[in-house]
Amino acid sequence: MFFRMVYDDKLAEAAYLIGCQRTGDAIVIDPERDVDRYEMLAAANGLKIVAAAETHIHADILSGSRELAEKGVRVYLSDEGDADWKYQWLNKRTGGGSYLHQLLKDGDVFMVGNIELKAVHTPGHTPEHMCFMVTDRGGGADKPIGVATGDFVFVGDLGRPDLLESAAGFAGKADSSARRLYQSARGFMNWPDYLQVWPAHGAGSACGKSLGAVPQSTVGYEKMFNPSIAAARSEQEFVDFILDAQPEPPLYFARMKRDNKMGPKLLGGVPKPSQLLSTDLAAIDGRTAAIVDTRPWSDFKAGHVPGALSLPLGKSFSTDAGSMVVETETIYLIADPSRLDEAVRALIRVGLDNFSGWLDPAAVGQYAAAGGKLVSTSEVSIAEAQAMLGATQSLILDVRRSAEFAAGHISGAKNIAHTRLLAHLGEVPKDRPILVHCQGGNRSARACSLLQKHGYEVANLAGGFGAWEQAKAPIER
Repeated sequence: MFFRMVYDDKLAEAAYLIGCQRTGDAIVIDPERDVDRYEMLAAANGLKIVAAAETHIHADILSGSRELAEKGVRVYLSDEGDADWKYQWLNKRTGGGSYLHQLLKDGDVFMVGNIELKAVHTPGHTPEHMCFMVTDRGGGADKPIGVATGDFVFVGDLGRPDLLESAAGFAGKADSSARRLYQSARGFMNWPDYLQVWPAHGAGSACGKSLGAVPQSTVGYEKMFNPSIAAARSEQEFVDFILDAQPEPPLYFARMKRDNKMGPKLLGGVPKPSQLLSTDLAAIDGRTAAIVDTRPWSDFKAGHVPGALSLPLGKSFSTDAGSMVVETETIYLIADPSRLDEAVRALIRVGLDNFSGWLDPAAVGQYAAAGGKLVSTSEVSIAEAQAMLGATQSLILDVRRSAEFAAGHISGAKNIAHTRLLAHLGEVPKDRPILVHCQGGNRSARACSLLQKHGYEVANLAGGFGAWEQAKAPIER
């Protein structure tokens, strides 16, 4: 049996390519939208992808299953859960008709070559969620080697059950989903200890609150050391524990749920935006388009095209862009040519594909040298911030998570997580300066650029709340 995890560091997402080396057939579980990566990996190992499967309707990535289905790959999808969480794109193949597919119920088994996959319904994170137990029949095994657990069991955590309410907007679902997850967790205790656990996410994902950085585990290890599993001693204890201190879901999660259910738009390949020149910048209106500026913050704050968003190509790039770029906005990328493909792939994985072109970072300087208008972003020290607060009616905007805010914050600060800010701009007044901070200064830098795009007067607090604490400035706890 061939087995490879394909990991996306920016979204902390894992897909799994599993192949039968006797027949050459392979399946990819939980693929992202740029499916050429899996196809190339399969071909390099003498395999062909003939099947794709999803553990659930994802909230954090746009699925690649439809892209593969359009090429004739058979897709295996859950038919569990209620009517609100059924896949609705399976009969919408280009040119008419249905895609090759099989809808699965709990206990259903299917084969890919000599590899057996058994669907196990594990609701809680979502109503339709499934895991896939994998047995290498071609290797003579009659018991599974491991299980693709999707967003059910992570290393050190379980998938959060509140997203139907907090992200998708279904009021009152968090408690009932947590109780379903409790039952799934109790069922997990009956799984054999030797089974390898192949989760869909690692540390950094917003699909849980304390995911481990180790990529894989075993059922036995998680039974012993997973705090969320340990909390399943009683139903109410588990519900209270699992719902406590979950991070705010990024704004784009609701859109991913919708698109993965209805059917992601087909790309037919990774987009190749055309290169623009510095002279084209004058015609771009940053108020109505998304200018995604991936330059370092130091360059951006010194001078950027009006309306541009500061979104450096770090680990949070996809999540930040997904939360700050509107899906209908035309996208202009400012990116180093060596990282252009990386940026494009990271954006399409969160459903942002409306590209109108890209520019080399040098074009910004060339535009300014030719008389083009650039704007800067103010960044202030602790002393400057205190003077600013004393002299003006500035609003302090804390863009950390609510749990961070509750642990300690600057007196009088308003808290809106940076990945939710776009939906709450109406709560931020425009009649006074805004002092923006996070813990260290990075999240607040992204937030400052979003606020500037929408007409706010802002200043970023250098060093963030950490620097404020170090300076022994007043704090509420």
